[in-house]
Amino acid sequence: MKKAKLKLGLLALCLALLMAGCAAPASAAPGPAASPARDTADMPGEESSFSVHFIDVGQADAALVECDGHFMLVDGGNRGDSDVIYTVLKKAGADKLDMVVASHAHEDHIGGLPGAFSYATAELTLCPVTDYDSDIFRTFKEYAEEKGGGLTVPEAGDMYDLGSAEVEILGLNAGEDTNNTSIVLMIRYGETSFLFTGDAEREAEQALLDSGAELKADVLKVGHHGSDTSTSYPFLREVMPEYAVISVGEGNSYEHPEEGPLSRLRDAGCKILRSDLNGDIIISSDGKKLSITTDKTATEEQLLTPGGKTQSIAKPAAAESPRPSPEETEQSQTQETMVWIPKSGSKYHSDPECSNMKDPSQVSLSQAESLGYTPCKKCW
Repeated sequence: MKKAKLKLGLLALCLALLMAGCAAPASAAPGPAASPARDTADMPGEESSFSVHFIDVGQADAALVECDGHFMLVDGGNRGDSDVIYTVLKKAGADKLDMVVASHAHEDHIGGLPGAFSYATAELTLCPVTDYDSDIFRTFKEYAEEKGGGLTVPEAGDMYDLGSAEVEILGLNAGEDTNNTSIVLMIRYGETSFLFTGDAEREAEQALLDSGAELKADVLKVGHHGSDTSTSYPFLREVMPEYAVISVGEGNSYEHPEEGPLSRLRDAGCKILRSDLNGDIIISSDGKKLSITTDKTATEEQLLTPGGKTQSIAKPAAAESPRPSPEETEQSQTQETMVWIPKSGSKYHSDPECSNMKDPSQVSLSQAESLGYTPCKKCW
């Protein structure tokens, strides 16, 4: 029995020494950590929401981004679009903006931002420059200093949170031409991404390519209103968007969007959306998939026709439409009711002389209501 116990003790000792020899010494440096998988906390929760409202401001640019009740305005259209921007923000309840981005100093991007600041305040206002020789820029700067925290020039690589979305500055001030100073930014929400390019032209696009920035995006806000100076093949090959949004005025004298970028977008398999043909465009994301809402529809042929040459939206031929029922006729007449709206104010009117309106314009009742106007108690 004693010999048996001794043998068992020696065996236990050998096993202990063997296990100790396999263990790493306490002073050894740890090996490289494995790359972590994407944290599920980075994905939006069930109550989260995200949308980009590309506002129809004609031959100009403006978009309102919303995520989880946080708002960012990217550009504000022309000076005459101030009322439109004011109305869109009011309808969205966006009286507090996390951020305003003036992509560059041209009027068709900053002209309507005073209208935004007339309704809302902003924690941060980004702009590629702090001075520019134009009256509208000086007005914009005064409003930004009063209600937007002043003008901040960001740097490439700067990151900002917008609810559960992430905003990254990819580039700016890539050339002396004002268009090429444009702030280029990426918004990422879950697995979806949106690339805003301002009026960046090929020089700025090449600078982005040279920087090695991650440019892949699901949605591309096409640069410079679809001018042939932008959306080059090398740039488009890196972005490879599913959707391309072109903010452009109906029948504009520049003939934007031009045939070149439309052809390149078609070759890339992009679904094209145009404010001159689709009106307001809203793209929503659940973090994985996108959904599109537009004011109007257009055929693929129309969307691929250069600007200035097509001015009508797709409508079925009269022969293809069945005879409407009395209920449908009544509804159609209601939708086509025309009203008068002022350039400033919040009421729509049946009488253009009511309330001494200055330069009233006539729109459909449904359009007036969609812009946030309510009926005048005097004439309606």
